[in-house]
Amino acid sequence: MKATVLFLALAAVLPMLPPGVLADEATPSVSLERYMGRWYETARFPMWFQRGCSQSWATYTLAGPDTVTVLNECVTDEGKKKSARGTAKVVDKASGSKLEVVFDNWVSRLLPFLTRGKYWIFHIDPDYQHAIVGHPNRKYLWILSRSPDVDDETYGRLVDLARELGFDTARLLRSRPMDGQPASPAAPR
Repeated sequence: MKATVLFLALAAVLPMLPPGVLADEATPSVSLERYMGRWYETARFPMWFQRGCSQSWATYTLAGPDTVTVLNECVTDEGKKKSARGTAKVVDKASGSKLEVVFDNWVSRLLPFLTRGKYWIFHIDPDYQHAIVGHPNRKYLWILSRSPDVDDETYGRLVDLARELGFDTARLLRSRPMDGQPASPAAPR
């Protein structure tokens, strides 16, 4: 009887997962020290909290062994700059690839238990120059680069990889080129 219930539960849940992808799949190992620094958004899924942003970047700073400060910045279509500060905590210390982020805003202060976001690193290249990050439910996705501009061939490879990871890449918005933005500091090696 228990085996039948388990089978029926799995049969109900498995079709909801993206093809070929398990919900807890993230890159097996990330060096947080190497991940720190500035990352430019190459593409993302549309999200209400990035409404109006046409160019975005994030700066990550190690604040402790398992804590990262986050500064997200963007330039809007009207040329205005917006920013959001937050803190990320590593929730999977074995891999370093699964974090939980909370941004410092009135909603987070009022309802902190509702505003934690999963930030999973699904792919990082060996040189820490490109990353694919998002939520395990595949509703959030960012393709990031250390460089403000990514050539079309590299972008295509990253989109293909995101698709293989179970993301609906037809939803991607490619970021505008980063006119006049300073080059990212080199990734620590």
